[in-house]
Amino acid sequence: MTAMPRAHANGIELEYEVTGDPDGRPLLLVQGLGAQLVAIEHDFCAGLAARGFRVVRFDNRDVGLSTRLDGAPAPNFAAVWEGDRSTLAYTLEDMADDAAGLLDALQIPSAHLAGISLGGMIAQLLAIRHPAKVLSLASIMSTTGERRVGQASAEGAGVLFTPMPAERDRFLEQAVANARAAGAGTAFPFDAEASRRAAARSYDRAYYPAGVGRQLAAALAAADRTEALRSLRVPTLVVHGDADKIIAVSGGEATAAAVPGARLLLVPGLGHELPRGVWETLADAIAENADRAA
Repeated sequence: MTAMPRAHANGIELEYEVTGDPDGRPLLLVQGLGAQLVAIEHDFCAGLAARGFRVVRFDNRDVGLSTRLDGAPAPNFAAVWEGDRSTLAYTLEDMADDAAGLLDALQIPSAHLAGISLGGMIAQLLAIRHPAKVLSLASIMSTTGERRVGQASAEGAGVLFTPMPAERDRFLEQAVANARAAGAGTAFPFDAEASRRAAARSYDRAYYPAGVGRQLAAALAAADRTEALRSLRVPTLVVHGDADKIIAVSGGEATAAAVPGARLLLVPGLGHELPRGVWETLADAIAENADRAA
């Protein structure tokens, strides 16, 4: 496998990849829970590049080939939910500062942001904590941290908290089952083979389940960002499916309501998924939101 570049950022190393014209508009894609940079299909990135973006995607800390927090304590999810942070290895604020550091390392003074799920939370915090670095913000199937909105259904919680098997074939089977559950009953046909290929791509590149648990703990510990989001003065797009079982659509609605001037794109029948059938719509919306920054 060809090694991807690594950048020193916020005291750690981040693996990243750049797609598109070097002179294009910089767009930082921030991955979701446990998702490596290869989780976002290359064809989707190519579609963004075709719209004039220089697309930067990266492995968040503790997954993929970025720095792993080996030796950190196993998180106590119940305690974290109740406010006890003693088993946290890091916070979402740390992850937002990682992304800011990556932009610095790449000598990108400011960029457009698109964050998916957990990545949406990180992107929101990047905009809050480092506003000068953000040209536009797209928060995709994410939420504000307010516990009355965006909560998973019982089925969605099962996906989040089901341990992944270590053995490859069983891992792939569970990954496909999880993806099916996240998109079950939606308007977009489920592609089991595409889901299996994506899971295999990630497993073969870097299987590291411990980091996923620590990222989930950081998300559970996150504070409500609603008031801070009200302070944003950046073109903002919020995208959510109305059939999302992992982060309920109320999370997206609350995000759009909090950010002044935000545009809400609700996709009928979309679950917690980015199927090929939504790529054109999403890429167009991200580009149109970026145009507002001009």
